[in-house]
Amino acid sequence: RNPHHINSSNLKSAANMTSLLSPLLSGLDLDKDEYIGLLTKLIGESVHVQNNPRQGLIPDESRIVPHLLEVLEPFSVKNGGPLVIETLVYKDNRPNLKITYPGTDSDAGCTGLIGSHMDVVPANPETWERDPFQLSVEGDKLYGRGTTDCLGHVGMITLLFKALAERRVNLKRSVVALFIVGEEGGEAGVGVDMVVASGAIDELKNGTCYWIDSADSQPCTGTAGALQWHLKATGRLFHSGLPHRGINSFELVSEALKIIQDRFYIDFSPHEQEEKYGFATPSTMKPTQVECAKGALNQLPPWTTVSGDIRLTPFYDPVVVMETVNGYIKDINDNIESVPTRGPCSKYTLEGDDVDIKRGKVEIEWTDDESSVRQMEGIACDLNSDGLKSIIDATEEVKGEAKPYAITGSLPLVRQMQNEGFDIQISGFGLSKTYHADNEYALLSDMQDAFQILLRIISINDEK
Repeated sequence: RNPHHINSSNLKSAANMTSLLSPLLSGLDLDKDEYIGLLTKLIGESVHVQNNPRQGLIPDESRIVPHLLEVLEPFSVKNGGPLVIETLVYKDNRPNLKITYPGTDSDAGCTGLIGSHMDVVPANPETWERDPFQLSVEGDKLYGRGTTDCLGHVGMITLLFKALAERRVNLKRSVVALFIVGEEGGEAGVGVDMVVASGAIDELKNGTCYWIDSADSQPCTGTAGALQWHLKATGRLFHSGLPHRGINSFELVSEALKIIQDRFYIDFSPHEQEEKYGFATPSTMKPTQVECAKGALNQLPPWTTVSGDIRLTPFYDPVVVMETVNGYIKDINDNIESVPTRGPCSKYTLEGDDVDIKRGKVEIEWTDDESSVRQMEGIACDLNSDGLKSIIDATEEVKGEAKPYAITGSLPLVRQMQNEGFDIQISGFGLSKTYHADNEYALLSDMQDAFQILLRIISINDEK
């Protein structure tokens, strides 16, 4: 969706109608055979970097890094080249990789290419039409787990740095890449959170950080925060033929959820800034899964849990949302008699000396604590940033048009980095329609275009 208030022509820099690419960088291209060769190695490791702690899948990103170093180390400082290569390890077998192409002017600032991660979401070979853990090249389509999210980006940026180093381009601004671990599992203490906390990329506060992990080859100006919740209702188990003697937890959780959602959409209604940024949807709270006590179909379930998430646009505070929803729960429990019932025998309170449970109740559990929620907080990128102007200009020249958009997907730590002084801008060059999907693929042509877009961003920023 192209936001009404973000017109790329209004954000055009002073660049004239000739190419935005500096002569220093002209003629550099993403070599098809070299890229496919590197990506074949990376996708071949994807089975080992699947990330879902709940499924017992802990990635070993140390299997990815050697393939990148094989390309980059011949151009490292220790081998007489310009590249400064650092592995940043905060947990065994989980190396983040930082690559710096130094500029000539330490006061000129930096261009950062960060956020591309070396882990992937799990893939089930039985539901794929191809082996998800081997690269399949079918015309322009590159199939395999991680081609779009995000090993395709890792490979492309690696070859970008090789190209800069081979030519020994004379840039005023340093260019820094950071490949991170632990993005898909939301783990703390291993990835970009530790890199930022250690000060390892503080130099990027002087410049723009491009977070390369979105999709569709267009600038992304905003993301949403993500909060996962579990709403549990407790009732009284009883025979369904005598419903007046039980408390149906399924009915209670259903009615309670309606009350909570109704209040949520009043308190966190569409925000006026959402249209400006081009969010396709406002903040939402919805159920996605349900579970109840196992029993016979002729029993009222004693407990039922509905789980779901909140996607919160960056104009609302997620901790305030948690506190507010907790307040809804208290109100429901304090006024359980007022919760709507279903039919003449449905009730949430019982009387009688022989009744063990006389009052139903609801409770909510948040999957993450406040600190973790802050790490997944949404971002509204700076629309006045020179860095945004650069990526819009570069995208427009390479792709023919620039259509900035915002989405209620989520990225880790970007809001905290913004709060700490980083200018975060977001883009990505895979396909949103194949993100996390069976038969995931990216387009080779999109990655070749991405190479050109990033070269132009480097060139534009260097001129500034």
